[in-house]
Amino acid sequence: MAAKPSYRLFDITLARRTQVSASLVRFTFTGPEVSHMATYAPDQRVKLFFPEGGGSLDPLFEIAKLEEHDWYGAYRALPDAQRPSARTYTIRALRPEKAEVDVEFVLHGDNGPASRWAMHARPGDRLAMTAPDANSEGPKLGYEWKPPQGVRRILIIADETALPAAAGILETLDDLPLKPRVEALFEVPRSDDVQPLPQAAKLHWLARDAEPGCQHGELLMRAVRDIDLHKEIQALGGVPTAATSNDESDDEDGPLWEPATLDDRAPFYAWIAAETKVAMKLRRYLVNECGLPKQYVTSMGYWRQGKANG
Repeated sequence: MAAKPSYRLFDITLARRTQVSASLVRFTFTGPEVSHMATYAPDQRVKLFFPEGGGSLDPLFEIAKLEEHDWYGAYRALPDAQRPSARTYTIRALRPEKAEVDVEFVLHGDNGPASRWAMHARPGDRLAMTAPDANSEGPKLGYEWKPPQGVRRILIIADETALPAAAGILETLDDLPLKPRVEALFEVPRSDDVQPLPQAAKLHWLARDAEPGCQHGELLMRAVRDIDLHKEIQALGGVPTAATSNDESDDEDGPLWEPATLDDRAPFYAWIAAETKVAMKLRRYLVNECGLPKQYVTSMGYWRQGKANG
């Protein structure tokens, strides 16, 4: 018998919505099987499936029952007219004892299946979610927040799409065996998107509406350059100037996802999640200009400018 997959399809219903800030809303979902859902890190990825044009999710659930060991194969097997749109999100909080799971959405207009659903969602609306199965004996997958046990310095950089994951990360910092110095930079659309978050880190809130005309990611890049990382990285075992061995390509079509590859002795850890080209530029700056060994950096493109992401 094949092993149970790490992820499975959950039938979920919207229980309530909470406005977190001007641009961010939290949706709390429930369902009879949510008590069997698991999350392994604050940036745990899940997929949500949105019915198009008043369509039904029943075909997806029916075929998934027949192909329970391959939900993606079941999804792809559906005819185009019956295949719901899928988008990747982060579990903001999971309360299995209450069969509740929270997911936060950025509201950015009626320009995609997810943002369209979020604008009009009401309690009782049904979605499908693939998430880790607590009963699975498979590998724990779907997250990148893996700070070294001996880390002394952490840099977190996120735009609004990664803010739910980054906020969850801040809530777990007290669990680290040492107490590293943590700095977090958050770029958001509006000044009233600033949230009260745990003060375990030095926080920089960067609101684009404070500087009309600035491009997405411009404030993040500027703020990172304002931190004197060169001497800091050198003292923690990096190099004082750009090193050929660390060289990052300027190819704008490079990898969307570059997880760190480090051991628990690594003193510095950078976690970057933003628009793809922004994340790549930030990674290149840390590696090429600041001398941070590239294996100390996790860089993720959560979305791509110019493409329908929501």
